[in-house]
Amino acid sequence: MTTATFTMPLRVRYVECDMQNRVFNAHYLTWVDMAHTEALSELVGGYESMVAAGVDVVVVGAELDFRAPARFDDRLEVRTTVHPPGNTSLRSDFAITRDGVLLAECRMTHVCVDTTTYSKQVWPQWLRDKLPSLD
Repeated sequence: MTTATFTMPLRVRYVECDMQNRVFNAHYLTWVDMAHTEALSELVGGYESMVAAGVDVVVVGAELDFRAPARFDDRLEVRTTVHPPGNTSLRSDFAITRDGVLLAECRMTHVCVDTTTYSKQVWPQWLRDKLPSLD
């Protein structure tokens, strides 16, 4: 099985921190969403082109585990690993690190949907060909 891995650099902004000078938990999912969008752009040539072709993705599951806090002005990396798609789903794993130290892990499942009805659909072959495969 092949996977595709991408890394997105990130700098923690003051607005993302709470009164304890730690990143508020909801921001981790924002970062994961940003990293997923970047990974899709690399894989399929841009999220906009995917949507223009009638294909979108929606989150159906997210699991986030915290290991250590991030703080204001930390330089982080969000590593995204995209797995081969299922019939309609796509699983991605994320690791958020600071200087090689794991701060948080996330697992997300997206489902392929039609951009008009937002009903679940099978991955079109042209898109499946651009995603990791079960080789």
